[in-house]
Amino acid sequence: MSAAIVTEDTLIIETPERVPLHFALASIGNRFLACTIDHAMQALTVVLMAIAFLTLANFSSLSDELTSAPKWVYAVAILVLFLIVSGYFAFFEWLWNGQTPGKRWLKLRVIREDGRPVTFWEAAVRNLLRSIDIMPAPFYSIGLISVFTTARDQRVGDLVAGTVVVREREAEAPAFAQVFAADVSDPALRRSFRPVEFIADLNGLTESEIQVVETFLRRRWDLQDIPRQWMAWRVSLPIMYKTRPAYDLATFTYEGFLEELLHRYRATHRFRE
Repeated sequence: MSAAIVTEDTLIIETPERVPLHFALASIGNRFLACTIDHAMQALTVVLMAIAFLTLANFSSLSDELTSAPKWVYAVAILVLFLIVSGYFAFFEWLWNGQTPGKRWLKLRVIREDGRPVTFWEAAVRNLLRSIDIMPAPFYSIGLISVFTTARDQRVGDLVAGTVVVREREAEAPAFAQVFAADVSDPALRRSFRPVEFIADLNGLTESEIQVVETFLRRRWDLQDIPRQWMAWRVSLPIMYKTRPAYDLATFTYEGFLEELLHRYRATHRFRE
């Protein structure tokens, strides 16, 4: 039923409903480029703060006060620098659900090994151990060795936190607006799967056949996954035999086919009325 192809770059996670989810693991090149972007933003932040600090010192007596400042002032400065260097990744991955600015640019995301979103705990742990992965700085040698030798391309921080980095494949699912913002009230006409492109003449279909499709699409979420897919196959098979559609097998799903078929039939039917 699934159009996904299992390769060595694909992570397969089985949900509690025994539905396999296919995630494309992020490549070394994409992860390195995303990390470069994030480190550049960190460096830019530190440089801008240093410039602002020096500019303020030149126009005040701040430099004299710093020389006699208590140790806690230096401690605060070191803490701020630490938060920028180490807290940057943890903060954004927690705030943006597994993404930093660099990962968002490259369409990468950190998730838990069970496919669920990372919490602040996982984001903090994996990034506190970045100091180990980056050694010898700044080449990430330990991290690279770990990625190459683990089945899920995990660096040391990922292994401890139980996380993986994957590529987002937005084309495999319809957009939220496409699913939830439809201007129809009939649940049978709401899409839940990626539209299946096919070529077929639907003029020979009868209203009773379309009613079977509508009934299934309305009631399908009352079924468990395996019975639902089995029923979708049973509903689709006689229609496919009758219409002989041409389609791309790599992107075909039975429920996506039934959704697309119903939309096309109803659009033609309304036009004729």
